[in-house]
This record gives sequence, C-alpha cells and structure tokens, in this order.
Amino acid sequence: MDLDFFKKLRILDGGMGQELLARGMEPNGTLWSANALLNQKYHKLVLDTHLDFIKAGAEIIVTTTFTTRKSRLRDNNLENKYEYLNKKAGEIAKKAKEKYPKILIAGGLPPQNLTYEADDRDEQEIKADFESQSKLLDPYVDFFYFDVLSSIREFKIAIESIKKFNKPYLLGAHISEGEKLPSGEKISNIIKEIKHEKLLGIILSCVSPENYQLNINELKELGIPFGFKLNAFIKTNPKPNYNNAYKKSKTGNPNEFLGVRKDLTPNKMLEFAKKFKDAGATIIGGCCETRPSHIKAFSELK
Repeated sequence: MDLDFFKKLRILDGGMGQELLARGMEPNGTLWSANALLNQKYHKLVLDTHLDFIKAGAEIIVTTTFTTRKSRLRDNNLENKYEYLNKKAGEIAKKAKEKYPKILIAGGLPPQNLTYEADDRDEQEIKADFESQSKLLDPYVDFFYFDVLSSIREFKIAIESIKKFNKPYLLGAHISEGEKLPSGEKISNIIKEIKHEKLLGIILSCVSPENYQLNINELKELGIPFGFKLNAFIKTNPKPNYNNAYKKSKTGNPNEFLGVRKDLTPNKMLEFAKKFKDAGATIIGGCCETRPSHIKAFSELK
C-alpha cells in the first residue's frame, strides 16, 4: 500500500456499532457490535451495513472489531470466542471487498482494556493483546487502524506489536474534551516521541466536530496527512466514567448515557467537514451515530 495514500482526500466509513443497533441488532451485555458477529442471524446485517457505507461513498471500511478485544469478551464470559469473532469480522469485511474490489479494509485495533481511558496495565500484557488481535486480522486487511487510543504509551506498544506484519498503519487518537489525550498528553507527542516507519496519517477518532476544531491547528502543524472520525454523541466523558456507565446501562446502547445530538444532520456534518477540509484535512469519516447518509454527504467533498 502506498504510504502517500491519505495525501489525497479519502472517505472513511461511519459508526458500525451504533448503526447495527439502529438497524435492529439486539444488545447483549457490553458486547455492542461483537454481538452481531456472535450471532449468525446478524452476519448479513454486518455485511449489508459495510456495503451501505461503501455505496454512500466510503473508500475504506473498518473491521467490526472494537469490542472483540479480550478484555471486553472476558467481561461477558466469552473469551473462548475471541479467535472466532475476530476472524468473522475479517471474513465479512472481505466479502464486502469482493463486491467492491477497490475499497480498502482497515484492521480496527481498539484500546485493549477500557474505552476513553489510558491503559495502565503491564506493557507486556498490552503488547500480547495487540499482537494476538492483529495476528487474527492480518490476513484480511490492507492496513491497521489504531481506533480511539488514549495515550502515547499505547500507541508505542501497538505499533511495535504489528511490525512483524509489515503493514502500514493509521493513528486514531481520542480526546474527550479540550486539547489533550485522556492520558494528559499532547497529540503532537504521538509523532515526536515515536519513531514511525509505516505511518499513513493521524486522525482524531470518536470526537465531536467542535472538539476537533479545537485541535485542528496542532494536527495541521504535524506535516502529515490528518483528519477525523466524528461522532454525534452529546459527550464521551460521562461521570464517573464511560466504562462504569456502560456496565450499569439498562439498554446496552451507549447513547443511553452519552446522548445523541439531533443537530448533527448530514448537511450540518458536511458543513463542519468542508471547513476541516479547507484547513487541510484529507481523511474524512464518521464514528458513533454517523450513518451512511452522513458518509454520503461527506463524499460530496470529493
């Protein structure tokens, strides 16, 4: 894969987990999108959702692997399904690519412990988790996408864990609010403190348009392709924290405690995306609560 791929404007897909719920997938504990992989009756739904994002204009789809990490499966007493679920996500994404050979598949590697929080576990434990998930996804993907990571330490470990596969990677950093990662570190240090050899670019993932605006100048100054996967949640930092709120959820749907913004219609999202494109962003996509209609709007920028 050409490391300059994202120097041209590219359209990513939208939020698979929330879209699957919106299309009728029943919640199951905190499995979220993994439940669609666990239950065969939803496999066609996953494929159709990938395809609808592609038809809307997505040039890249991300594997449905955000909640197929070991820690989340362990919480749901399903760690024995770890290999099956990750491979199934790769297989379904591959089926979408068979129908649309020009699209690329990004192997989604999420934070290996909690969401929106820095992983403070032992380095070897984190690395083993990243290595095992990336090994399962490697046969199916064109590049790896570090999805919603919260600290420089996690990025360092994750990058080291995929070196053996000789594939490029896209950085997806999360900022819940303000101008720093949940770890308290600056975005720019992800580039300054890590030796990058197969870097495709950097995006802020699962952030609001307004919060992205706060950080766009720092991203622009890095001198590498940059962009976003915007969400339409009201917040991503509920108190006491996202993970406790999820465990106490009555519906199993994150929008129960994160809220959904009604103002972020496809046209409104397009207004933000156009502004960010004009500022130099070339990697444009959606995250939670962004639907194929949002991606179709983004594709108008091509």
